Amino acid sequence: MENCSPSVMKRLSKEVRDLVQQPPEGIRVHFDDAKLTDIHAVIDGPVDTPYCGGRFHIRLVMGHSFPQEPPKGYFLTKIFHPNIATPSGEICVNTIKRDWTPDTGLRHLLLVIKCLLIVPNAESALNQEAGRLLLEDYAEYFSRARLFTEVHALQNPAVAAGFEPMEAGDNAVLRDANDNAIASVAASSTAAGTSGLAKRPLAQPAGPAAKKSKKALKRL
Repeated sequence: MENCSPSVMKRLSKEVRDLVQQPPEGIRVHFDDAKLTDIHAVIDGPVDTPYCGGRFHIRLVMGHSFPQEPPKGYFLTKIFHPNIATPSGEICVNTIKRDWTPDTGLRHLLLVIKCLLIVPNAESALNQEAGRLLLEDYAEYFSRARLFTEVHALQNPAVAAGFEPMEAGDNAVLRDANDNAIASVAASSTAAGTSGLAKRPLAQPAGPAAKKSKKALKRL
């Protein structure tokens, strides 16, 4: 644990407990009393973004200068985003420092990070490729970011894609931002007799779309 003063530790304890009892919408905080300067949280991917339906695990690390300096932030879940470094997951310092004051608090910082999933900032890019695509080819950026979300962050691909729970024998097809079929999702009965989901990849589309999909997958 960093060498924080008793008053800072008391503040952190209160802040974290308040976040657990009254979490911001779409954010859940996890902590260990013995490691209050190392906070973990899960952020739900916002709707109308390529991160929708994903659950993104992040980490906030308070240094000895906290709260004069903001915590360092990291995405533990792999993500394709201009302001998230690859492969470290470090969140852009400029984003975290923006509007930070010693009185700001962790709640505000978590909301800033969630907003970053809604409005990326190409001008402070740590992932240069994501920043370039965001400015030059948004459709490709969306498709790539969505692919990362589906591979690394989706808990239930069918529900996250907007499908209702399925009965055994039903089938559905997941599609990307360009309405290309990504996978077939079939319901199957479990040993207990309840419905389950099985995901089967579809044949890759022919032509340039197939090449793009394969090229993107190699980067995952």
